[in-house]
Amino acid sequence: MIFYFSGTGNSAWAARQLAKLTGDTAYDITSLNERPDIDNAKQIGFVFPVYAWGAPEIMAEFAKKLPQPQAFTFGVCTCGADAGLAMKQFSKVYPLSSSYSLVMPNNYIIGSDTDNEDEILPKLTAARSELERISGEIRRQNWVYRVHEGGLAGVKSHLVNFGFNRFARSTKPFFAEDSCNGCGLCMRSCPAHAITLQDGKPVWAVQCYQCLRCINHCPQQAIQYGKSTAGRRRYTIHSYLPQDEQF
Repeated sequence: MIFYFSGTGNSAWAARQLAKLTGDTAYDITSLNERPDIDNAKQIGFVFPVYAWGAPEIMAEFAKKLPQPQAFTFGVCTCGADAGLAMKQFSKVYPLSSSYSLVMPNNYIIGSDTDNEDEILPKLTAARSELERISGEIRRQNWVYRVHEGGLAGVKSHLVNFGFNRFARSTKPFFAEDSCNGCGLCMRSCPAHAITLQDGKPVWAVQCYQCLRCINHCPQQAIQYGKSTAGRRRYTIHSYLPQDEQF
């Protein structure tokens, strides 16, 4: 079985594609009412995005509570380019037999504009090919470490990641413009349950996962994060998937 966490859909798509190719079942950890029985599992996988060169807190905390049966284990992290030491650090939480990084379209709208179509479509094509390769190695239970760590991996995954989790996950800069119609999608889909509606407008709790689902999924493009996101493209993977890959 494959456990995944996803913000704007990249990791959800990768996990579901991988499940099809390996004959596994993919589970969104934010939707699980109870943990599936993994005591007799032959293989256990994790798929998640990289946040500041580390695993999202929600995935690390989930993995800490899982038993560790005698099974082949693997992890795939989705990222814009470099993964740093994210997979090595995660493997200390839940030991992995194989680890991979998978380049996907950029969705971190706070840091920069998202990719355009000329960049998104080739990345998805390359990702499909890489998932085919990964699935073959998983089926054969090959021990592989194919992670693009990038330069200064230790600095990024320790100091930068610490700073991100300590300071950059504040929700204070989030706000909804007047174009917000109070549809409530952001509240219903927030994996951190950090959004409520007050007078028909979203209000954020003190901290969230910074998955940016609320910004990128808003149908009105009404949600902003300070001044940095105004005018930038929004991204969700669904707009670029054929019908047979939708979820």
